[in-house]
Amino acid sequence: MLGELGRAIPADMPRYALKIEYDGGPFAGWQRQKDQPSVQGAIEAALARLERDLPAIAAAGRTDAGVHALGQVAHCDMGKDWAPFRLMEALNYHLKPAPVAVVACAPVADDFHARFSARERRYLFRLVSRRAPLVHDRGQAWRVGHALDLAAMQAGAARLIGRHDFTTFRSLQCQAESPVKTLDALDVEALPYPGGGTEYRFHVRARSFLHNQVRSFVGTLERVGAGAWSPDDVSAALEARDRAACGPVSPPGGLYLERVGYPTDPFA
Repeated sequence: MLGELGRAIPADMPRYALKIEYDGGPFAGWQRQKDQPSVQGAIEAALARLERDLPAIAAAGRTDAGVHALGQVAHCDMGKDWAPFRLMEALNYHLKPAPVAVVACAPVADDFHARFSARERRYLFRLVSRRAPLVHDRGQAWRVGHALDLAAMQAGAARLIGRHDFTTFRSLQCQAESPVKTLDALDVEALPYPGGGTEYRFHVRARSFLHNQVRSFVGTLERVGAGAWSPDDVSAALEARDRAACGPVSPPGGLYLERVGYPTDPFA
């Protein structure tokens, strides 16, 4: 059995899956950083308070700076057997005051891998249309001060469903071997926003995503909703296979890793 860094892990180390929520605002992203706070670093520091010299943990997705999670999944290898509830409680105690919480913990087989065993990932993006600035949701949603057309955005989203070369909608720094991905769903819903305005929620589902793909989708579809683009423009941007053809990239604060799916739910 190998750890995240390719280091051999003794076969008798029990493995646990962790379901994790976090506010990405204070962090430079999921991935451990030398000189900046990260979610991975916070969890590994909490684990080190329980047992020394544990292998690095691995996650289903390496979210960027400012991106949140409702259902990130990671796995860790422990030196001794822990009751899952006790491990969850101990980690949450040592994570304080960081805005990170382990909401579920379960023992898993040695061959379970949070990233490589995943079969789908679901992201949520929150966009609020209202004139006034956000107060309670500042950093938790993207606010625009103009009205948006839900039907137009959904029509534009439909142009992206399926298997495509998504070069237009990935960051120039994306390290994926291929820009070809299958997008299974991109649905937009509108809800009344407390205090006035409308919240638009973008529900996005695929087996895997390119770097900045979801934020590129949402920024482009916002232009459609505002009337600056048409659904045909979305198709043209996709077919261009050129990053310069993408609409603006939405800010990270509205994006949440909502759920990770596995052949068998480890937390069921």
